[in-house]
Amino acid sequence: MSELRQRSTKKEEEEAKSSPSLSPAARARAEDNAITLLDLCRGLVFLLLLCGATSYIVTRESFIWNIKRPGWTRPAAIRAWINGPQLYTDADLKAYDGTDPTKPILLAINGTVYDVTLGSRHYGPGGSYHFFAGADASRGFVSGCFKEDITPDLRGLEQMFLPLDDPEIDSLYTARELKILREQEKRKAREEVHKALKGWVDFFEKSSKYPRVGRVKREPGWEEKNPVPKLCEAAQARRKRRDPPKAEEEKKGE
Repeated sequence: MSELRQRSTKKEEEEAKSSPSLSPAARARAEDNAITLLDLCRGLVFLLLLCGATSYIVTRESFIWNIKRPGWTRPAAIRAWINGPQLYTDADLKAYDGTDPTKPILLAINGTVYDVTLGSRHYGPGGSYHFFAGADASRGFVSGCFKEDITPDLRGLEQMFLPLDDPEIDSLYTARELKILREQEKRKAREEVHKALKGWVDFFEKSSKYPRVGRVKREPGWEEKNPVPKLCEAAQARRKRRDPPKAEEEKKGE
């Protein structure tokens, strides 16, 4: 055992002699050439800035190559998640029309409230869709009459999809045919209203910019307390006459 210990000690001494220690100058150079964590962070920041600048030069509008930001990461969506669904009356909504810069811009459609603050250029004061802000304008979304139809009342709106009665054309149908045809037209018109409204609802539901933040609270039977809205002139002007029987048969054949 003693011989083995002596041999290992001699071997260590020989290795120490054969590999002399670094001089202070060489050690300093080695330390200067070492890559630190701070250097890595600086390099990463530089690459991110370079990537963002290149993206803006190429796209002329985005620092992240037009990649859509997930809706749940936006402040409005985070606030809505923390606060939970809020209930608003139609009177409450009026305070969120964008005229008060300390409050978000809200609009409602089909009773659901959305935060459209990120679209303030469109929904804020002076914007092309400002009339939708601070209200539930479901009827206006469908009719396109933005001044007259800032209301959630959809009663009678199916008229815009109904053909105009024409005594000359209607006389070509039998009374039974005309009755059946009018029932079909009413059913289709109601479907068109639902389809048009759903298109706008889907737009806001799928938007990453406009999170859902609450619902509109109304009393049961609120519609009956007001007169049925009159069909606006623009929607009335878009109505067409009913097709004669021959044209109706050709449509069915298609």
